[in-house]
Amino acid sequence: MHFSGSTVIAAPRDRVWAFVIDPQQVGWCGPGVEAIEEIDPTHFRARAKVGIGPISARFSVNMELVEADGPDRAVIKANGEAPGSAVEAIGEMTLSGPPDGPTTMDWTADVTIMGTIAAVGARFIESTADKLIGQAFDCMRAKLAG
Repeated sequence: MHFSGSTVIAAPRDRVWAFVIDPQQVGWCGPGVEAIEEIDPTHFRARAKVGIGPISARFSVNMELVEADGPDRAVIKANGEAPGSAVEAIGEMTLSGPPDGPTTMDWTADVTIMGTIAAVGARFIESTADKLIGQAFDCMRAKLAG
C-alpha cells in the first residue's frame, strides 16, 4: 500500500526536524505506542498495540533512520511482527518552507502487511491507516505549536 500527504506545522523547520528524528519525541505520537527503546542514534525499537477492524495485535517494530539530510529530508525503514502477522514499511519525509516556519512536511510511505491482519482486516486497513496517520500528525502539530 502507498500512502502520501502533506501537512503544515506552525513551527520553525529546525525545531520540526529535531522533533521528527528523535524517537523519544515523535515515537509517542504513534497511536498505540507502549514502549520505545533507542538502540543507537539510527536504530530503535518500539512496541505498539494496533487494532484493525475486529483484530487487535501487539507489534514489536525495529526501525532504522536510513538517511538524514537535516533539516530537509529523512528516510526511515521499519519491520515489525505480531503473532501471525508482519509489517514492512519505508517512509520518506521532506521539510520545506521558511526557516522560521511554518514548516511544510511532505511525506510518503510504502507499507506491506502480511499474515492474519492482512487476511482478516484487509477491508479495514486503509481507513484505519488514514485514521492513525491523522492522529499522529495531530499530535505532532500540537506538541510543536506550543
